[in-house]
Amino acid sequence: MSNDAVVIVGAGQAGLQLAASLRSGGYSGSIDLVGAEPHLPYQRPPLSKDYLAGSMGVDGLHLRGEAFFADKQIRVHRADAVVAVDRARTSVRLQSGAELRYDHLVFATGADPRTLPVPGSDLPGVVTLRGIADADTLTGMLDATNRIVIVGGGFIGLELAAVARARGHEVTVVEGLERPMARVLSPELSSHITTVHAERGTQLLLARTVSALHGRLGRVAEVELDSGVRLPADVVVMAVGVVPNVDLAAAAGLPVANGIVVDERLATSDHRISAIGDCACFPNSHAHDRMVRLESVQNAVDQAKFVAARILGAETPRYDCVPWFWTHQFDIKIQMAGLPAPDDERMLLGDPTTGSFSVLRFEDGLLNCVESVGNAADHMAARKILGSCTRPTLEIASRPGFTLKAFARGGAPAYAA
Repeated sequence: MSNDAVVIVGAGQAGLQLAASLRSGGYSGSIDLVGAEPHLPYQRPPLSKDYLAGSMGVDGLHLRGEAFFADKQIRVHRADAVVAVDRARTSVRLQSGAELRYDHLVFATGADPRTLPVPGSDLPGVVTLRGIADADTLTGMLDATNRIVIVGGGFIGLELAAVARARGHEVTVVEGLERPMARVLSPELSSHITTVHAERGTQLLLARTVSALHGRLGRVAEVELDSGVRLPADVVVMAVGVVPNVDLAAAAGLPVANGIVVDERLATSDHRISAIGDCACFPNSHAHDRMVRLESVQNAVDQAKFVAARILGAETPRYDCVPWFWTHQFDIKIQMAGLPAPDDERMLLGDPTTGSFSVLRFEDGLLNCVESVGNAADHMAARKILGSCTRPTLEIASRPGFTLKAFARGGAPAYAA
């Protein structure tokens, strides 16, 4: 492989992991890691938590230092994005005009924040959060203002709300659905999160949408809701999800649909090209092979390792890692393993009033997802169970004395189906 060339489009968590895994696996060809930002590859999750709170500096965000890339002979192209892919010539063109040849091309282009198409969305004081520059801008605004309106009650929106409240700001979260994090969490956990935020002074406005933003003296001043109510706002944060970056792939003639479409081995319709991380839409074995796109560090890292192994010649029949996610809000940590289904059955393990409990979710009679609050043991056991061939049914999990930890260890005789 000494003459092979790998070009990675996107220098985030997935792209960095792919480059590192190739080198650690013995790949001796050239590796070009191409990014649009001026920074070395860095982690994004702390941006809405520790970095925004001021407990982590920019150096703490970096995944590797300059010496790592020099030592591993990984060429990092900063602030020089790929602008075109020529599949016939197996090359890419960068913004600078440089051309890179590839034997393997991997899209790790991530996603960009979604914005709301409402009047006033372009006013100064209306921001999104995706990169270091966004976080720095928002930090400066928080230092000078007090009333924060966050549009969107998902992971990012509620993490931002927790940080802003801890800093003493007046915070209102506007969520279009009837409960926060409704797309990913059970009603039981949504209810718990609602209580946690309400007790700490966050105003949650549910089943409300934004119809317009209004300015005063050249910057945002009010958020108008569908009900006609106007909320005063010094800063408005749009946290309404992300859009996968698929334009390059689409322009190159590759199929896209809620991401860059790949097969069970994360390859596109062109065998020389793969896609990983937030931008990849793939058949997920933990969702009955439904095509899904996952936004998590775990997925980015595991998919990068999988594609690196495939490039290195490993027999890899399919990507089937158990998905897992986490979020910190105030002093609580929520961890999820598996993928929920819209009509699943649920049961509670533990007591929410103690701050340590789990919600078990079942699809077609078998455990398919576990949400845990303050219970790392349940989370780790759930990941082990969901990655195995033996899962408990709702009936088994409902028996007295059942614990995920015991089942993961092989289960007591009483748990046998």
